[in-house]
Amino acid sequence: MTSASSSESTAMLPLRVLPPTVIEAVRRLDASTTPVSAYIYCPEVAALRAARLRETLPPWAEVFYAVKANAFPPVLRALAGIVDGFEVASEREVDLAAAATTSTIATKARLVASGPGKSEANLTRLVELGVEAINVESMLELQRVARLAQLHGTRVCVTLRVSPRPVHITPTLALGQNTTPFGIAEEQLAPVLAAASALPTVEVGGFHFHVVCNNLDAAAHAAYVQWCLGWSQRTAALHGVDLQIVDVGGGLGVPGEAQEELDLAVLAECLGALRPPAGTRVIFEPGRWIVDDCGYYAAEVTDLKRTNGTWFAVLRGGIHHFLRPAVYGTPHNFTVIPRGFWPYDFARPEIRDAPVTVVGELCTPADVLARDVLVQRLRVGDVLVFPRAGSYGWEMSVQEFLGHPRAARIVAPRAQQETPATEHRAVLGSG
Repeated sequence: MTSASSSESTAMLPLRVLPPTVIEAVRRLDASTTPVSAYIYCPEVAALRAARLRETLPPWAEVFYAVKANAFPPVLRALAGIVDGFEVASEREVDLAAAATTSTIATKARLVASGPGKSEANLTRLVELGVEAINVESMLELQRVARLAQLHGTRVCVTLRVSPRPVHITPTLALGQNTTPFGIAEEQLAPVLAAASALPTVEVGGFHFHVVCNNLDAAAHAAYVQWCLGWSQRTAALHGVDLQIVDVGGGLGVPGEAQEELDLAVLAECLGALRPPAGTRVIFEPGRWIVDDCGYYAAEVTDLKRTNGTWFAVLRGGIHHFLRPAVYGTPHNFTVIPRGFWPYDFARPEIRDAPVTVVGELCTPADVLARDVLVQRLRVGDVLVFPRAGSYGWEMSVQEFLGHPRAARIVAPRAQQETPATEHRAVLGSG
Protein backbone atom coordinates (compact mmCIF):
# COMPACT_ATOMS: atom_id res chain seq x y z
CA MET A 1 0.00 0.00 0.00
CA THR A 2 1.10 3.54 -0.53
CA SER A 3 0.60 6.53 1.68
CA ALA A 4 -2.53 8.58 1.33
CA SER A 5 -0.77 11.23 -0.75
CA SER A 6 0.66 8.83 -3.36
CA SER A 7 -0.94 7.52 -6.53
CA GLU A 8 1.58 4.74 -7.08
CA SER A 9 0.05 1.30 -6.48
CA THR A 10 1.65 -1.66 -4.73
CA ALA A 11 0.53 -5.26 -4.60
CA MET A 12 -1.35 -6.81 -1.73
CA LEU A 13 0.46 -9.24 0.51
CA PRO A 14 0.34 -12.92 -0.43
CA LEU A 15 -1.72 -15.23 1.73
CA ARG A 16 1.38 -17.05 2.97
CA VAL A 17 2.39 -14.13 5.18
CA LEU A 18 -0.45 -14.98 7.56
CA PRO A 19 -0.11 -17.70 10.20
CA PRO A 20 -2.33 -20.67 9.29
CA THR A 21 -4.28 -20.25 12.51
CA VAL A 22 -5.31 -16.70 11.56
CA ILE A 23 -6.56 -17.94 8.20
CA GLU A 24 -8.41 -20.73 10.00
CA ALA A 25 -9.98 -18.26 12.42
CA VAL A 26 -11.35 -16.20 9.53
CA ARG A 27 -12.60 -19.24 7.63
CA ARG A 28 -14.42 -20.53 10.70
CA LEU A 29 -16.71 -17.55 10.22
CA ASP A 30 -17.42 -18.53 6.59
CA ALA A 31 -20.89 -19.97 7.21
CA SER A 32 -22.22 -16.80 8.78
CA THR A 33 -24.49 -14.39 6.91
CA THR A 34 -23.28 -11.55 9.17
CA PRO A 35 -20.36 -9.73 7.52
CA VAL A 36 -17.03 -10.35 9.22
CA SER A 37 -15.38 -7.60 11.26
CA ALA A 38 -12.98 -8.76 13.93
CA TYR A 39 -9.61 -8.48 15.59
CA ILE A 40 -7.82 -11.82 15.73
CA TYR A 41 -5.07 -12.22 18.31
CA CYS A 42 -2.25 -14.71 18.81
CA PRO A 43 -1.32 -14.13 22.48
CA GLU A 44 1.60 -16.56 22.25
CA VAL A 45 3.29 -14.24 19.76
CA ALA A 46 3.17 -11.42 22.30
CA ALA A 47 4.55 -13.77 24.96
CA LEU A 48 7.45 -14.78 22.72
CA ARG A 49 8.24 -11.15 21.96
CA ALA A 50 8.20 -10.26 25.65
CA ALA A 51 10.49 -13.19 26.45
CA ARG A 52 12.92 -12.07 23.72
CA LEU A 53 13.01 -8.57 25.12
CA ARG A 54 13.43 -9.85 28.68
CA GLU A 55 16.44 -11.91 27.53
CA THR A 56 17.88 -8.90 25.69
CA LEU A 57 17.77 -6.44 28.58
CA PRO A 58 20.39 -6.56 31.36
CA PRO A 59 19.52 -8.03 34.77
CA TRP A 60 19.11 -4.55 36.23
CA ALA A 61 16.24 -3.74 33.85
CA GLU A 62 12.57 -4.40 34.61
CA VAL A 63 9.85 -4.71 31.95
CA PHE A 64 6.45 -3.22 32.75
CA TYR A 65 4.19 -3.77 29.75
CA ALA A 66 2.18 -0.67 28.72
CA VAL A 67 -1.41 -1.90 28.84
CA LYS A 68 -2.60 0.98 26.66
CA ALA A 69 -1.04 -0.71 23.60
CA ASN A 70 -3.34 -3.75 23.86
CA ALA A 71 -5.59 -4.47 26.83
CA PHE A 72 -7.27 -7.64 25.54
CA PRO A 73 -7.44 -9.97 28.58
CA PRO A 74 -6.02 -13.08 26.82
CA VAL A 75 -3.02 -11.03 25.72
CA LEU A 76 -2.50 -9.68 29.23
CA ARG A 77 -2.74 -13.19 30.68
CA ALA A 78 -0.12 -14.42 28.20
CA LEU A 79 2.24 -11.64 29.31
CA ALA A 80 1.58 -11.83 33.05
CA GLY A 81 4.05 -14.61 33.74
CA ILE A 82 6.80 -13.08 31.59
CA VAL A 83 6.95 -9.33 32.17
CA ASP A 84 7.85 -7.92 35.57
CA GLY A 85 4.63 -5.94 35.79
CA PHE A 86 2.22 -3.62 34.00
CA GLU A 87 2.16 0.11 33.34
CA VAL A 88 -1.42 1.37 33.70
CA ALA A 89 -3.08 4.69 32.87
CA SER A 90 -6.68 4.29 34.05
CA GLU A 91 -8.87 2.46 36.54
CA ARG A 92 -9.96 0.09 33.78
CA GLU A 93 -6.36 -0.81 32.97
CA VAL A 94 -5.65 -1.31 36.67
CA ASP A 95 -8.49 -3.80 36.92
CA LEU A 96 -7.51 -5.64 33.70
CA ALA A 97 -3.86 -5.95 34.72
CA ALA A 98 -4.74 -7.07 38.24
CA ALA A 99 -7.19 -9.69 36.98
CA ALA A 100 -4.74 -11.04 34.40
CA THR A 101 -2.02 -11.38 37.01
CA THR A 102 -4.07 -13.05 39.71
CA SER A 103 -5.67 -15.50 37.27
CA THR A 104 -2.33 -16.45 35.69
CA ILE A 105 0.27 -16.50 38.43
CA ALA A 106 -1.95 -16.18 41.52
CA THR A 107 -0.12 -13.20 42.94
CA LYS A 108 -0.69 -9.48 43.36
CA ALA A 109 -0.02 -7.48 40.22
CA ARG A 110 3.04 -5.26 40.15
CA LEU A 111 1.90 -1.93 38.74
CA VAL A 112 3.29 1.49 37.94
CA ALA A 113 0.79 4.21 37.04
CA SER A 114 1.24 6.87 34.37
CA GLY A 115 -0.76 9.41 32.42
CA PRO A 116 -1.81 13.06 32.68
CA GLY A 117 -4.97 14.27 34.39
CA LYS A 118 -5.41 11.31 36.73
CA SER A 119 -8.87 11.48 38.28
CA GLU A 120 -9.56 11.40 41.99
CA ALA A 121 -11.13 7.95 41.57
CA ASN A 122 -8.10 6.68 39.67
CA LEU A 123 -5.63 8.01 42.25
CA THR A 124 -7.75 6.58 45.07
CA ARG A 125 -7.67 3.15 43.46
CA LEU A 126 -3.90 3.34 43.01
CA VAL A 127 -3.33 4.36 46.61
CA GLU A 128 -5.66 1.63 47.89
CA LEU A 129 -3.85 -1.02 45.84
CA GLY A 130 -0.42 0.11 46.97
CA VAL A 131 1.07 0.28 43.48
CA GLU A 132 4.84 0.32 43.23
CA ALA A 133 5.01 3.88 41.93
CA ILE A 134 2.75 6.63 40.68
CA ASN A 135 4.37 8.69 37.93
CA VAL A 136 3.30 12.16 39.01
CA GLU A 137 2.65 14.79 36.31
CA SER A 138 2.33 18.05 38.28
CA MET A 139 2.51 19.80 41.65
CA LEU A 140 -1.26 19.50 42.02
CA GLU A 141 -1.19 15.77 41.33
CA LEU A 142 1.54 15.34 43.93
CA GLN A 143 -0.62 17.15 46.49
CA ARG A 144 -3.63 15.00 45.62
CA VAL A 145 -1.64 11.81 46.06
CA ALA A 146 -0.31 13.03 49.42
CA ARG A 147 -3.83 13.87 50.62
CA LEU A 148 -5.22 10.48 49.59
CA ALA A 149 -2.29 8.68 51.20
CA GLN A 150 -3.02 10.54 54.43
CA LEU A 151 -6.70 9.60 54.29
CA HIS A 152 -5.75 5.94 53.81
CA GLY A 153 -3.05 5.98 56.47
CA THR A 154 -0.25 5.00 54.14
CA ARG A 155 2.85 6.34 52.41
CA VAL A 156 3.09 6.32 48.61
CA CYS A 157 6.14 6.09 46.39
CA VAL A 158 6.02 8.56 43.49
CA THR A 159 8.31 9.33 40.61
CA LEU A 160 8.22 12.75 38.97
CA ARG A 161 7.65 12.70 35.24
CA VAL A 162 10.21 15.01 33.68
CA SER A 163 9.77 17.21 30.61
CA PRO A 164 13.45 17.90 29.87
CA ARG A 165 15.04 20.91 28.31
CA PRO A 166 16.11 20.41 24.68
CA VAL A 167 19.08 18.09 24.53
CA HIS A 168 20.75 16.11 21.74
CA ILE A 169 21.38 12.52 22.81
CA THR A 170 22.87 11.35 19.51
CA PRO A 171 22.90 12.81 15.97
CA THR A 172 19.64 10.90 15.35
CA LEU A 173 17.89 11.47 18.69
CA ALA A 174 16.98 14.73 20.41
CA LEU A 175 14.71 15.28 23.41
CA GLY A 176 12.59 18.15 24.62
CA GLN A 177 12.11 19.78 21.23
CA ASN A 178 8.31 19.93 21.32
CA THR A 179 5.97 21.58 23.78
CA THR A 180 3.64 18.97 25.27
CA PRO A 181 1.25 18.85 28.25
CA PHE A 182 3.09 15.89 29.74
CA GLY A 183 5.22 15.94 32.85
CA ILE A 184 6.91 18.66 34.87
CA ALA A 185 9.17 21.11 33.07
CA GLU A 186 12.77 20.62 34.11
CA GLU A 187 13.06 24.21 35.37
CA GLN A 188 10.02 23.66 37.64
CA LEU A 189 11.28 20.52 39.34
CA ALA A 190 13.04 22.26 42.24
CA PRO A 191 9.87 23.67 43.87
CA VAL A 192 8.03 20.39 43.33
CA LEU A 193 10.84 18.45 45.00
CA ALA A 194 10.91 20.97 47.85
CA ALA A 195 7.15 20.58 48.33
CA ALA A 196 7.46 16.79 48.27
CA SER A 197 10.08 16.83 51.01
CA ALA A 198 7.56 18.51 53.30
CA LEU A 199 4.83 15.92 52.64
CA PRO A 200 5.19 12.99 55.06
CA THR A 201 2.83 10.70 53.12
CA VAL A 202 4.77 10.66 49.84
CA GLU A 203 8.28 9.56 49.02
CA VAL A 204 9.98 10.65 45.81
CA GLY A 205 11.64 7.46 44.66
CA GLY A 206 13.04 8.82 41.41
CA PHE A 207 12.13 10.12 38.00
CA HIS A 208 10.05 9.10 34.99
CA PHE A 209 10.79 9.89 31.34
CA HIS A 210 8.56 9.18 28.37
CA VAL A 211 10.01 11.30 25.58
CA VAL A 212 11.02 8.74 22.93
CA CYS A 213 8.51 7.17 20.55
CA ASN A 214 8.84 4.32 18.04
CA ASN A 215 12.63 4.43 17.98
CA LEU A 216 14.38 1.96 15.65
CA ASP A 217 17.95 3.01 16.47
CA ALA A 218 19.14 0.58 19.15
CA ALA A 219 22.39 2.42 19.90
CA ALA A 220 20.53 5.72 20.20
CA HIS A 221 18.00 4.13 22.55
CA ALA A 222 20.76 2.86 24.80
CA ALA A 223 22.30 6.35 24.75
CA TYR A 224 18.91 7.72 25.79
CA VAL A 225 18.79 5.30 28.73
CA GLN A 226 22.31 6.37 29.68
CA TRP A 227 21.23 10.02 29.58
CA CYS A 228 18.21 9.24 31.81
CA LEU A 229 20.47 7.55 34.34
CA GLY A 230 23.03 10.34 34.36
CA TRP A 231 20.42 13.08 34.61
CA SER A 232 18.62 11.27 37.43
CA GLN A 233 21.82 10.71 39.41
CA ARG A 234 22.85 14.36 39.15
CA THR A 235 19.39 15.69 40.01
CA ALA A 236 18.92 13.27 42.91
CA ALA A 237 22.27 14.26 44.38
CA LEU A 238 21.48 17.97 43.98
CA HIS A 239 18.10 17.71 45.76
CA GLY A 240 18.81 14.98 48.28
CA VAL A 241 16.61 12.33 46.64
CA ASP A 242 17.25 8.69 47.50
CA LEU A 243 17.30 7.41 43.89
CA GLN A 244 15.40 4.12 43.84
CA ILE A 245 13.72 4.23 40.42
CA VAL A 246 14.57 5.52 36.98
CA ASP A 247 11.63 4.88 34.65
CA VAL A 248 12.73 5.36 31.03
CA GLY A 249 9.27 4.81 29.53
CA GLY A 250 8.65 3.00 26.28
CA GLY A 251 9.70 4.03 22.79
CA LEU A 252 11.02 0.80 21.26
CA GLY A 253 9.92 0.96 17.65
CA VAL A 254 8.45 -1.35 15.04
CA PRO A 255 9.59 -0.89 11.43
CA GLY A 256 7.62 0.66 8.63
CA GLU A 257 7.95 -0.21 4.97
CA ALA A 258 11.61 -0.38 3.83
CA GLN A 259 12.82 0.19 7.40
CA GLU A 260 15.16 -2.03 9.38
CA GLU A 261 13.96 -3.75 12.52
CA LEU A 262 15.31 -2.63 15.89
CA ASP A 263 18.57 -4.54 16.39
CA LEU A 264 18.23 -6.41 19.69
CA ALA A 265 21.86 -7.54 19.62
CA VAL A 266 23.06 -3.94 19.45
CA LEU A 267 20.62 -2.94 22.16
CA ALA A 268 21.87 -5.73 24.41
CA GLU A 269 25.50 -4.83 23.84
CA CYS A 270 25.03 -1.11 24.45
CA LEU A 271 22.82 -1.50 27.51
CA GLY A 272 25.15 -4.15 28.89
CA ALA A 273 27.89 -1.52 29.11
CA LEU A 274 25.80 0.69 31.42
CA ARG A 275 26.08 0.53 35.20
CA PRO A 276 23.11 2.01 37.09
CA PRO A 277 23.68 2.98 40.73
CA ALA A 278 23.49 0.07 43.12
CA GLY A 279 19.95 -0.41 44.38
CA THR A 280 18.35 1.64 41.58
CA ARG A 281 15.62 -0.04 39.56
CA VAL A 282 15.47 0.84 35.87
CA ILE A 283 11.96 0.39 34.46
CA PHE A 284 11.17 0.00 30.76
CA GLU A 285 7.55 0.43 29.65
CA PRO A 286 7.33 -1.17 26.19
CA GLY A 287 3.98 -1.52 24.49
CA ARG A 288 3.84 -1.70 20.71
CA TRP A 289 7.14 -3.58 20.34
CA ILE A 290 5.71 -6.50 22.33
CA VAL A 291 2.21 -6.76 20.85
CA ASP A 292 2.27 -5.24 17.36
CA ASP A 293 2.80 -8.60 15.65
CA CYS A 294 0.22 -10.49 17.70
CA GLY A 295 -2.92 -8.94 16.21
CA TYR A 296 -4.78 -8.85 12.88
CA TYR A 297 -7.74 -6.77 11.77
CA ALA A 298 -10.12 -8.65 9.47
CA ALA A 299 -13.03 -7.03 7.64
CA GLU A 300 -15.33 -8.33 4.92
CA VAL A 301 -15.79 -6.57 1.58
CA THR A 302 -19.46 -5.59 1.35
CA ASP A 303 -19.34 -3.71 -1.95
CA LEU A 304 -17.11 -3.07 -4.96
CA LYS A 305 -17.70 -0.05 -7.14
CA ARG A 306 -15.88 2.12 -9.64
CA THR A 307 -16.13 5.90 -9.25
CA ASN A 308 -14.34 8.40 -11.51
CA GLY A 309 -11.83 5.79 -12.59
CA THR A 310 -11.06 4.40 -9.11
CA TRP A 311 -12.13 1.01 -7.76
CA PHE A 312 -13.34 1.15 -4.18
CA ALA A 313 -13.71 -1.83 -1.85
CA VAL A 314 -16.17 -1.00 0.94
CA LEU A 315 -15.64 -2.89 4.23
CA ARG A 316 -17.86 -3.95 7.11
CA GLY A 317 -15.65 -1.83 9.28
CA GLY A 318 -13.19 0.98 8.70
CA ILE A 319 -11.32 3.59 10.69
CA HIS A 320 -13.85 3.43 13.55
CA HIS A 321 -12.42 -0.06 14.14
CA PHE A 322 -8.85 0.41 12.88
CA LEU A 323 -7.97 4.10 13.09
CA ARG A 324 -4.20 3.81 13.09
CA PRO A 325 -3.47 3.92 9.32
CA ALA A 326 -5.52 7.11 8.91
CA VAL A 327 -4.06 8.82 11.99
CA TYR A 328 -0.43 8.21 11.14
CA GLY A 329 -0.75 8.33 7.35
CA THR A 330 1.73 5.49 6.98
CA PRO A 331 1.54 2.43 4.71
CA HIS A 332 -0.29 -0.57 6.07
CA ASN A 333 -0.90 -3.40 3.63
CA PHE A 334 -3.34 -6.31 3.70
CA THR A 335 -3.94 -9.87 2.55
CA VAL A 336 -7.10 -11.16 0.85
CA ILE A 337 -8.72 -14.33 2.21
CA PRO A 338 -11.16 -15.68 -0.41
CA ARG A 339 -14.53 -16.86 0.90
CA GLY A 340 -16.85 -19.16 -1.01
CA PHE A 341 -20.06 -18.19 0.74
CA TRP A 342 -22.45 -16.21 -1.54
CA PRO A 343 -26.14 -16.54 -0.61
CA TYR A 344 -27.66 -14.50 -3.43
CA ASP A 345 -29.07 -15.45 -6.85
CA PHE A 346 -27.50 -12.41 -8.56
CA ALA A 347 -23.92 -12.01 -9.79
CA ARG A 348 -21.13 -11.66 -7.28
CA PRO A 349 -19.11 -8.47 -8.05
CA GLU A 350 -15.36 -8.94 -8.46
CA ILE A 351 -12.28 -7.25 -9.90
CA ARG A 352 -9.05 -8.75 -11.21
CA ASP A 353 -5.54 -7.33 -11.58
CA ALA A 354 -6.56 -3.80 -10.68
CA PRO A 355 -5.64 -1.23 -8.02
CA VAL A 356 -8.26 -0.75 -5.33
CA THR A 357 -8.76 1.81 -2.59
CA VAL A 358 -10.10 0.29 0.63
CA VAL A 359 -12.70 2.32 2.50
CA GLY A 360 -15.02 1.77 5.42
CA GLU A 361 -18.73 2.20 6.13
CA LEU A 362 -18.57 5.67 7.70
CA CYS A 363 -20.13 8.80 6.22
CA THR A 364 -16.81 10.58 5.79
CA PRO A 365 -14.19 10.61 3.01
CA ALA A 366 -11.54 10.21 5.71
CA ASP A 367 -12.58 6.57 6.16
CA VAL A 368 -9.73 5.14 4.07
CA LEU A 369 -7.55 2.22 5.15
CA ALA A 370 -5.50 1.73 1.97
CA ARG A 371 -5.08 3.45 -1.39
CA ASP A 372 -4.31 2.03 -4.84
CA VAL A 373 -3.33 -1.48 -3.80
CA LEU A 374 -2.99 -3.90 -6.72
CA VAL A 375 -5.15 -6.99 -6.17
CA GLN A 376 -5.08 -10.11 -8.33
CA ARG A 377 -8.68 -10.98 -7.51
CA LEU A 378 -11.14 -9.47 -5.08
CA ARG A 379 -14.85 -10.28 -4.64
CA VAL A 380 -17.60 -8.99 -2.46
CA GLY A 381 -17.64 -11.38 0.50
CA ASP A 382 -13.88 -11.86 0.61
CA VAL A 383 -12.10 -10.78 3.78
CA LEU A 384 -9.20 -8.33 3.99
CA VAL A 385 -6.76 -9.03 6.80
CA PHE A 386 -4.40 -6.30 8.01
CA PRO A 387 -1.43 -7.83 9.86
CA ARG A 388 0.43 -6.01 12.62
CA ALA A 389 -2.71 -4.64 14.19
CA GLY A 390 -1.86 -5.85 17.67
CA SER A 391 -0.88 -2.44 19.08
CA TYR A 392 -3.03 0.67 19.25
CA GLY A 393 -5.69 -1.02 17.12
CA TRP A 394 -8.98 -1.87 18.83
CA GLU A 395 -8.03 0.26 21.86
CA MET A 396 -7.27 3.39 19.83
CA SER A 397 -10.33 3.40 17.61
CA VAL A 398 -13.75 5.04 17.91
CA GLN A 399 -16.00 2.00 17.96
CA GLU A 400 -19.25 3.89 18.63
CA PHE A 401 -19.02 6.33 15.71
CA LEU A 402 -22.28 6.20 13.70
CA GLY A 403 -23.51 3.39 15.91
CA HIS A 404 -22.23 0.56 13.74
CA PRO A 405 -21.48 -2.71 15.57
CA ARG A 406 -18.09 -2.98 17.20
CA ALA A 407 -15.41 -5.24 15.82
CA ALA A 408 -15.30 -8.59 17.58
CA ARG A 409 -12.17 -9.74 19.39
CA ILE A 410 -11.21 -13.40 19.17
CA VAL A 411 -8.19 -15.57 19.88
CA ALA A 412 -6.68 -17.61 17.04
CA PRO A 413 -6.46 -21.35 17.70
CA ARG A 414 -3.20 -22.39 19.32
CA ALA A 415 -2.45 -25.32 17.01
CA GLN A 416 0.61 -24.72 14.84
CA GLN A 417 0.84 -21.15 16.06
CA GLU A 418 4.59 -21.20 15.74
CA THR A 419 4.62 -19.01 12.62
CA PRO A 420 6.41 -15.80 13.64
CA ALA A 421 5.01 -12.50 12.43
CA THR A 422 8.55 -11.40 11.55
CA GLU A 423 8.11 -13.02 8.11
CA HIS A 424 6.11 -10.06 6.83
CA ARG A 425 8.02 -7.30 8.58
CA ALA A 426 10.17 -6.44 5.59
CA VAL A 427 7.16 -5.84 3.35
CA LEU A 428 4.60 -4.34 5.70
CA GLY A 429 4.17 -0.71 6.58
CA SER A 430 3.51 0.02 10.27
CA GLY A 431 0.86 2.21 11.71
